[in-house]
Parts: sequence; structure tokens; C-alpha cells
Amino acid sequence: MPLTVRDLLAIPSLRLGLVAGRAGLGAVVEAAHASEMLAPAAWLEGGEVVMTTGLLLAGQGADEAYAGYAEDVARGGAAALVLGIGAGLPLQQPPPALAAAAERLGLPLLTAPERTPFVAVTKAVFGARAAEERRLLERTLRTQRQLTAVTASGGGLDALLRAWHDATGGGVVVCDVLGRLLGAAGADGSAALAEAAEILDVVALRGLRGSADGDLPSGRLQVQPLGGARLRGFLLLLGAGSAESRLLGSVLVSLLSVELERRHLADEPQRRRRAHLLDRLLSPDLPAAQARSLLASAGVPAASVRALAVAADAERPEERAELAADLAMAVPGGLVRVTGANAELLVGDEVDVAGVLARFAPGRPAGIGPAVGPQYAALSLRQARALLPTSRELGRPVTATEAGSVRLLLHLGSPALLAGFADTVLAPLDAADDGTGALTETLRVWLETNGSWAEAAALLGVHRHTVQSRVQRIGRLTGRTMDRAEDRVDLWLALRARESASAAVSDRPPPPSPG
Repeated sequence: MPLTVRDLLAIPSLRLGLVAGRAGLGAVVEAAHASEMLAPAAWLEGGEVVMTTGLLLAGQGADEAYAGYAEDVARGGAAALVLGIGAGLPLQQPPPALAAAAERLGLPLLTAPERTPFVAVTKAVFGARAAEERRLLERTLRTQRQLTAVTASGGGLDALLRAWHDATGGGVVVCDVLGRLLGAAGADGSAALAEAAEILDVVALRGLRGSADGDLPSGRLQVQPLGGARLRGFLLLLGAGSAESRLLGSVLVSLLSVELERRHLADEPQRRRRAHLLDRLLSPDLPAAQARSLLASAGVPAASVRALAVAADAERPEERAELAADLAMAVPGGLVRVTGANAELLVGDEVDVAGVLARFAPGRPAGIGPAVGPQYAALSLRQARALLPTSRELGRPVTATEAGSVRLLLHLGSPALLAGFADTVLAPLDAADDGTGALTETLRVWLETNGSWAEAAALLGVHRHTVQSRVQRIGRLTGRTMDRAEDRVDLWLALRARESASAAVSDRPPPPSPG
């Protein structure tokens, strides 16, 4: 047990006496500090036994000075105040005002006789602290051996968590990378995970380099990542404030990481079976009934599915396998396989694929196929594969829905390229508009209303003959035939390209200020 003021008072060789502040005898003593300063609080860290002969304090005389001194010592977090008294010292008796203030503050006021040097108190404090640390280390080593033995015996995750709880008395919870409960001891695992959800999200963002401490309604919490080369889960230590749990925390993290890696390897046959099932689902001309049956056998009773293709590191086969394993764990059914340099998966239409990719394949090129009936899964995958080059260009996942849009085509061009194209087509209008933009705006509205004179005139607030006159002029200026589809498309693309180029420029951060 840690040294308290009561323990210090009970050491016979120190011959200390209690004057006031009995209520604080249970305070833990962290250190001993001799000081003759009138305001020592600024030099304290908390838990110290402050020792003084009152050399400067005795000269103050006034009761207010003694009370102010006691308040300063208490404000510094001192565990106790030791006053040296004797015939050859500034004070022969503890001042009543100092004793009254100490009693009011709950600050133990002890006296040390002249024949007890302060260094003896210091040695007693640090000797007791060293003995406590030695006992703690011995307990920690015993507990470490117990935990290691449980792991080596193959008792599994639950046995290891129970051994931790029995040894430390602290609650412990383990979950996978998705926050799903794997085991708990001494705590309600589900409730703890619900309370710690935000902290887990923060730690997950940093992977194996992340950790966090926090205060929950149920008490103090420490979160540590688990895994060897890759993140496999999280450890939650509840009430993790004891010195023993702090020393043993790294040991438990290592043992649990070994256990989760063992589970990961044990799941490999299951992942191979799921990959084989995906091969069957992606067979051409698969009957609808058989496709639905295969999906149901994987626990994915979805009416529609979509395929994803995620590019992995072509030079590192082990990286592809780990990526596929992560994705298999993250999606219902775990229908994932490795094909060439890609990980390919099939998920129900309701799965948040953007969230899965952001969490388990951040920064990787990914194509997301359209939602189709289960019998057409191969078609969705073919489209997903075709989107990978576009995803590499854009630096983000691309869906089949957006891949067929002109907006995606415009995103592939640089702002300078888009602006150059737009200026080439629209420059005659810019010059003729003389800064008013009337011709360009008329062109935009007329194209967006599919060439309707009446609707364009209404939106522009002008007569339809004005619209007709402007459109004819646009044709003459640009050399385009306005009733020819190809020319209309060129003009419309030029307008959209200018918008995209302007948006790209406005999204750039401002340049740094000079100087």
C-alpha cells in the first residue's frame, strides 16, 4: 500500500506528533520537501510533506500570516506540514493560529523535535516509496507470469480477460476494429463500448499508433490498439488508474495482440470458403434462384447487390491478402477475393461502401459497380473494374452512376485545360458581350431549356424575339449551327468547363501573406 501521513506519523524513530488536521491523515505521501519560503505552493507538485522550522514565518507574528501560510501550503496540494520545534529553533511551540488554520483546512500539522533532522523524514519517505515500488514490481512480475501462462495454455481470450480482472480488479473489454464485442471481464462490455464509441473512433483513425484516455460516466477509461502488423481490435481498460494496471497494460496489449492474430489466422479457411462462394456468384449466366440461394448461405439475403474492385499493392502479395481480410471482416457475408492486384467484394445494396472504403482502404483506387440483381453480380464487377483507372486519376472511389456523367469527365481535366477549352469556344461571346454577359447567359438558359424560345424568354425576362436574335448572333460569332446537335454539345461543354475551372480555382487555399 502507498505511504500515507498516518504511516509516517507511526514511524517511532521520527518522533513526530500530531497537532491538527486529523481528517487528512489518509493522504498519500509522494515526497518530502524542506522549505523556509513564506509561499511554497508554487514549488509543489502535490502529495509532498512540507518541512519548515518557521525561520521566516516566526518573524511575521500576526495570526493572519500563520493562516495565510497554511492556506498556501494546502493550495499547493501538500499531504502534510511538519514544523520543527525546539529550544534552539525559531519556534518552541506550534502557533495556535497555524494549528487552527490547519484544522480548518484538513491539513495534517505535525511537529518534529529538534533532535529529528528533516533529512531523517526525507529518508523515511523515500525509503517507504522505494519499498512500495519494489512490492509493486514483484506483484507485477507475478501477474505477468500468470497472464503469460494463461495465454500459453490456450485458454483463449475469455480466460485471459478473467485472469486480468482477478489480478488487478479492473474491468477490461476487447472489441474488433468495427467495435463489435469480443470479450469482457469485470464490466458490461456492451455498455462500455457504447459509452466509449467516440473515443474508439478517434483511436481508430491513427491505427496501431493511436491510444487515448478519457473519463466516462462509469469511470476512467484507457483505450489501446491491438494487433501485430495490422490493427485487429481495441482494448478498453476501465478504472485504469492504478500503478499496477499502468505497468501491466503493455503486457496485456502484447498478449491480446497475439491472441487476435491467432484468431485471424484461424479464420483463414473461412475466408477461403467465402472467396470460393464469391467465385460461384460471379459465374456468367447464373440463374436468379441459385444466386439468391448462394447469397442467403453467406448471410446476405439482399434483393440487390453491388460489386467493388479495390486496387492493392501489386508488388506485395501479403498486402493484398491483408486488405482482403480487412474488407471481409468489415462487410456482411465477407464475400471477398483477391484477383491479380485487386481485392474484389460483393455487398448488399444497403452497405455503406463509402464508409467501408474510407476506414479499411483509405487512399486506394476503388471502383463501385451499380446495384443489380444477384444473378447480374458479374456485370456489376465488370463495371467496378473499369472504374479503377478513373479512380486513380481522381484520387478517390468512383461509382458507376457518376462514371457516365459529363461532370466526371470534366473533373478529369486540369483547371487550366478546362479554362483553355472554354475560352477557345466562348471568347467571341465574351468580346461581343462587352462585359454584360448577356449573350453567354442567354446561351446557357436556352441550352438548359432544350432550345425552347418561350421558356428561355420567360426565365431571362425578355421577349422571345430577343432570345431568337441573340441565339442567331451567337451562331454567327462562334461559327456554330445552332440547330445542329454536335455544335450545341460543344457550346454546352464549354459552359460547363468554365464553371468547373472556376470552381476548382475558388476551392484552392489562399496564397500565404508576404512576409
